[in-house]
Amino acid sequence: MKKLVTSIGVSLALMLSLSACSVTGGTTDAATDSTIAATVDAALASLEGQVLSLGPNGETPSGFDTTEVSDADLATIKAGKFTAAIVMHYGGNDWATAQVEGLKSEFARLGIEVVAVTDADFKPEKQVSDIETVMALKPDIIISIPTDPVATAAAYKKASAAGIKLVFMDNVPAGMVGGKDYVSVVSADNKGNGVVSAHLMAKALNGKGKIGLIFHDADFFVTKQRYEGFKETLSQYPDITVVEEKGIGGPDFAGDAQAAATALLTKHPDLDGIWGVWDVPAEGIMAAAREAGRTDLKIATQDLGTNVAIQLAKNELIVGLGAQRPFDQGIAEARLGALAKIGKTGLPIFVAMGALPVSHDNVLEAWKTVYSVDAPAVVKDAFKK
Repeated sequence: MKKLVTSIGVSLALMLSLSACSVTGGTTDAATDSTIAATVDAALASLEGQVLSLGPNGETPSGFDTTEVSDADLATIKAGKFTAAIVMHYGGNDWATAQVEGLKSEFARLGIEVVAVTDADFKPEKQVSDIETVMALKPDIIISIPTDPVATAAAYKKASAAGIKLVFMDNVPAGMVGGKDYVSVVSADNKGNGVVSAHLMAKALNGKGKIGLIFHDADFFVTKQRYEGFKETLSQYPDITVVEEKGIGGPDFAGDAQAAATALLTKHPDLDGIWGVWDVPAEGIMAAAREAGRTDLKIATQDLGTNVAIQLAKNELIVGLGAQRPFDQGIAEARLGALAKIGKTGLPIFVAMGALPVSHDNVLEAWKTVYSVDAPAVVKDAFKK
């Protein structure tokens, strides 16, 4: 894969340099644009079936199929009459909702009762309190995503010491070891999603322009991977320049991103695009673009939320994104917790699912892939053929 990406980058650089030396004019520009599109399409095709991310501690990823539950194990799990709790970092967005729905669906199939679902509003102190409250319910399994790997670690270690089987989404607490202190961590290919969004941004810009970046300014493993994947891939497009980057810390990620994007557009009125670290910040970027009268701005991001999906369907503002598969991630998390509870060994300690490139052309099909249901009417009705 590394060799393939490198060769694509070399070919692209050569192509761009040749274009710069060629006869100028509409024909040459059209040829360049066509070559950029073909290069991007080839790069995206090469990512299919690949996972670029390693686990939080450098683990090699295992696939969704490694979480299958046999009929015999299903019977044993149901006989156990186990309970589970879901401790979220924050909720209310499409990703979190899909995770919880996937978890609840699979726990119901496994005969496991969900006794609590909490929302920490991205506040570590609230999440610590949530863990302590949930532990009083004595669940057999906790599925969670830490808001802060250091600040929440002691609370998770306490839960692990109490014999609760822990399965994490995306991020893991500091000082905890997979297969020992927790069962597994399940994630999207976040680096791959960053790679995807960079290619789609490059395609929308026809390989040239000025952009800004709005990243997650926190010690959060998966958002760092997205940022790294985006920047590494963008280096393959030498005529795209990152003029400024701004970090946001939340919990008002849309509001923080809107303020950051407004500042970028004010300082750099010739900005061609902005990358946002996930769909909620991208909503803030969209708001800033509309306020500035910049409906021509190209915005790339990660995660297929409703609002960005509507814009993709309209072919406005959002030019592409790398999508996670949160419903399937929830299924895998539930299975791993249940299998660990019945004493299964050799379970994968890092499971990741490949990045899904989403653009205007495939947004409706991608919604079905991501959420296991048809796109809602608000997205379908917005689609422009």
